[in-house]
Amino acid sequence: MTDLKTQLALLSRGCVEALPEGALAEQLAAALKESRPLRVKVGFDPTAPDLHLGHTVLLQKLALFQQLGHEVILIIGDFTARIGDPTGRSETRPQLTTEAIQANTRTYTDQVFRVLDRERTRVVFNGEWLGKMGLADLVALCARYNVAPMLTREDFSRRYREGHAIAIHEFLYPLMQGYDSVVLKPDIELGGSDQKFNLLVGRDLMRAYGVTPQSVMTMPLLEGTDGVRKMSKSYGNYVGVTEAPDDMFGKLMSISDTLMARYIELLTDWDLEALRADHPMQLKKRLAGHLVARYHGAAAGEEAAARFAARFSRGEVPDDLETVTLTCDGAGLWLPQLLVDAGLVPSSSEGRRRIQAGAVQVDGARVTDQQARIAPGGPYVVRAGKRDMKRVTLRPEA
Repeated sequence: MTDLKTQLALLSRGCVEALPEGALAEQLAAALKESRPLRVKVGFDPTAPDLHLGHTVLLQKLALFQQLGHEVILIIGDFTARIGDPTGRSETRPQLTTEAIQANTRTYTDQVFRVLDRERTRVVFNGEWLGKMGLADLVALCARYNVAPMLTREDFSRRYREGHAIAIHEFLYPLMQGYDSVVLKPDIELGGSDQKFNLLVGRDLMRAYGVTPQSVMTMPLLEGTDGVRKMSKSYGNYVGVTEAPDDMFGKLMSISDTLMARYIELLTDWDLEALRADHPMQLKKRLAGHLVARYHGAAAGEEAAARFAARFSRGEVPDDLETVTLTCDGAGLWLPQLLVDAGLVPSSSEGRRRIQAGAVQVDGARVTDQQARIAPGGPYVVRAGKRDMKRVTLRPEA
């Protein structure tokens, strides 16, 4: 196994919280001393047929645990999906049919292994134990948890204040997720930052059943391509792991420079410090190609990049588009000044305004950083709105 300091640094990257404080380091140290792997649990409810990049934030952390020699337990919540996780909901989730859950489960178990090592992943279905519980068992489970935390939980308290219905069965969801941990006895459970309540219920129930409580790690919710709301198919801001390579590449090229940095942190293992010197435009292309290659193969990543470049240099750009050549220093040209020098805007302040409004694109990729510099090279297809567009070549000063 890798040494303690390295494991802790790798596993902590991008993590929102690791609770209780210091527990992860203690668990890793004990595992190294005893030459045994840690058991790491995560659960997914098959409430939709496809996974998107937001789901892979957790999956990639699990894959890292595997690479470091630890055991991964992947729970498919075929039973809890019948209830529906109330986390973040303003109303009761509609209950899924058994047929829908089974169909979604088939696609989930295929897609997760685009990230995880199939041979080193233990896949279980919580219907194996939750489906066998009788009424007496359910009452006994409920008796092990206090109702007060449920009432103060943000989701429920907000819905109560706003007069939205809260169904009794929704209180059962965190109990059943927590009972999964009682059955499987993991050392660590991972979840999104919105899952903190459910993960801590697992600790409480393990303690109540006389099982050593798990530690918990929460990961951030990945913003969608709009850079505002969490990635979700219902918001239309998602990048699906099974999407066609060209669609995936194009969506990733549309994200802002700020969001790109977050995607790199959460979706890659790249050295963040080493990337700071790279030009944002080239870095975004590299990220898009990297993620397409991960889910579709290296050749698909290269071909998607080539088709994207061709589309914006030929297919979607008039053949007679005006071309201008500008000079710049070795660091490139400040984008607002480039827009002025190219005759696309009357002033750098107008250039900054259009960048802030999301109206500026370079080779089809939207640029929202007002301090962005464009590297020497080209020709670049630069847009400053629907009609304002030119090819721009940047030459270093002699």
